Amino acid sequence: MSDIIVRVVLESPVPVLFDYRCAASMEPLPGQLVRVPFGKRHLVGVVWALAQHSEIPQGRLRKIEVLWNECPPLTEQWRALATFAADYYQRALGEVVLPALPQSLRDASRWRRFFAAQHIYRLSPAGINELPAALPSQASAMRRLATALREAGELTASAARALHPQAIKLLNTWQHAGWVIHQTSAAGQGSGENSTLAIDPILNTAPELTKEQAIALKAINAASGFTPFLLHGVTGSGKTEVYLRALATLLASNPSAQALVLVPEINLTPQFEAFFRARLTASTTEMLVTLHSGLAEGERARAWLAAHTGRARIVLGTRLAVLASLPQLALIIVDEEHDTAYKQQEKLRYSARDLAIWRAKQLNIPIVLGSATPALETWRHAQLKHYTCLTLTHRAVAEAVLPATRLIDMSIPKHRNDGDLAGLSKPLLDALRARLACGEQSLIFLNRRGYAPALACNACGWVAGCIRCSTYLVLHKQERSMRCHHCGWHTRIPHACAECGNVDLAPLGRGTQQLEERLAHALPEAKILRIDADSTRRKGSAQTLFAAVAAGEVDILIGTQMIAKGHDFQRVTLVGVLNADIALFSHDFRATERLFAQLLQASGRAGRAGHGEVLIQTRYPQHPLYQALVRHDYVGFAKATLAERQQARLPPFSYQALLRAEARTLEAAFNFLARAASALDTLPGAEHVTRYEPVPMIVVKVMHVQRAQLLLESTSRIALQSVLRAWQSHLHALKIKDVLRWSIEVDPLEF
Repeated sequence: MSDIIVRVVLESPVPVLFDYRCAASMEPLPGQLVRVPFGKRHLVGVVWALAQHSEIPQGRLRKIEVLWNECPPLTEQWRALATFAADYYQRALGEVVLPALPQSLRDASRWRRFFAAQHIYRLSPAGINELPAALPSQASAMRRLATALREAGELTASAARALHPQAIKLLNTWQHAGWVIHQTSAAGQGSGENSTLAIDPILNTAPELTKEQAIALKAINAASGFTPFLLHGVTGSGKTEVYLRALATLLASNPSAQALVLVPEINLTPQFEAFFRARLTASTTEMLVTLHSGLAEGERARAWLAAHTGRARIVLGTRLAVLASLPQLALIIVDEEHDTAYKQQEKLRYSARDLAIWRAKQLNIPIVLGSATPALETWRHAQLKHYTCLTLTHRAVAEAVLPATRLIDMSIPKHRNDGDLAGLSKPLLDALRARLACGEQSLIFLNRRGYAPALACNACGWVAGCIRCSTYLVLHKQERSMRCHHCGWHTRIPHACAECGNVDLAPLGRGTQQLEERLAHALPEAKILRIDADSTRRKGSAQTLFAAVAAGEVDILIGTQMIAKGHDFQRVTLVGVLNADIALFSHDFRATERLFAQLLQASGRAGRAGHGEVLIQTRYPQHPLYQALVRHDYVGFAKATLAERQQARLPPFSYQALLRAEARTLEAAFNFLARAASALDTLPGAEHVTRYEPVPMIVVKVMHVQRAQLLLESTSRIALQSVLRAWQSHLHALKIKDVLRWSIEVDPLEF
């Protein structure tokens, strides 16, 4: 039988498919993973199409080395998703397809282990009744193994060994006694049964739904086809409970359906996973898997394969999970849909929320976007009736109300402390002492980590800067170092000014480390905990710290935006906010939207089980943003901000794209952008696109690389996309000395 031509996607910035020969007897299918020779290397790729002929001479075509038959092919729907993402975000197909796969699956030498036979054990009906009584009373390890079998429904051999060192010998003995059923299955095929979902009895004692929750749940359960919902609920209104009930209803009624639940941060996955596992059970232990960048590579690959083969019924993950292969996907939930963490800021710069919406439309399934502070793009869609808005205006706990918000005017002298207390006002410090006396928890939100943003000389004004970036070094006093938060370079704290030799160096501004230090001095009896990117570097450390807060082992929690997103702190009754004013004067037109969402989310951590209070320190208490916060008035804030955006023709009333250039010199970057602009002006349709002049980026130098950007804007998404596609060939043809790389970002969130 003659060979056929197989067109393969490889991880490459070149927007082409690569042709290979393959024996027809191997029966390759689109979507299959293959290993192919590429130059002197051997790469993993994905079969994208089959062909009868190639423009490459037959003699020069190389053969596919390995075809991974054990792994089901990526579906046509998934391939369409990847094609759309590549086209819309202006990237080569290989820059989407291969990075969407776990790194372990891109190593063909590891394929066999993922689909090796697994030994699976489950209790027989006789074992359920007879085994507990047959075990010796002192055999705690045996009882632990038997209990795990009963509760989990089944155990793999590796899971059993983790519970008992002689587990396999013991399980074989129980099998001979008729108490255990043993079978083998391919890891990629599951155990031969569908993962059926049952409602755990705890649901019978679950909190009764509020009237608004019941209405929202009924609408979601009744949805058919593509139905985008905006679940707009105030903080603490029980959006997660609505998600849970919707998932339970869907999966219980459809034995093969899968659901995708997206959260913005890795640190939120343990909370959601624990909640889901406590309330939902299944006949297999893989009903729910998590997908995020914090997983070990093997763990991530196994979770991806569980989703790809349909064993996982619920996939919970961060933005990268939106590109997971889910062949039976029937419902998508995006929690905190407004969060900018859903936007990838390197390589393929995609929005996970937007891709989730496109995916729901492609598959003709419902999608739920949940938030107390929806993105203005989402809110406008709801106002135009493109999305169905489901509103939760009250907190789910009957005795819990929205916290009272008070502004502390820092321009009034009596509010300021005489001593250096890291910017804490007298009213806030008094409120902390009052909560401490009552045994209640407080949370202080300061979105700046480190000890201080900079270190300066009082004599000549010198400020310690990064040798590789055009930024100041952040003082980390506890580590006795100065760190660049852009490139990671660090050095010891200088003893004297590099310019004049003066030894009188002083920190400028305040960070969470300084606040922790000063609070410990002012309130020595308080148990203080700091949660930020510095204190949670080790794997699992964030989960441990959040558990300490939940257990009541902390009096005052200090943190950055990590603590303001979605966490359910039942004991927190006071939230204090420091240093928020800086965002009011940002060059970024989205800064106030982000600040409002950030502060309203942080405020929402207070009083979730009762009454709470929020104190915001500011020098501009009359600012409309703060006044809207006091009223908990998202609707009013959104209406005013959208009116400003419409007048200025800014998103969501226009569409934007950025061309970024990185070069050894700023002159080379500007030269590239200038020539790119000239090429753009000659393209058909360019008259429908506004082109701004090239400018340096705010942080112009990172890792010795100079950066500049050019902004495009249009009131027509179609016109902008058309111009970008035509522009690509001109950009690839530009060869300018010292230009290292360039990239196009569609729908940028940061400038």
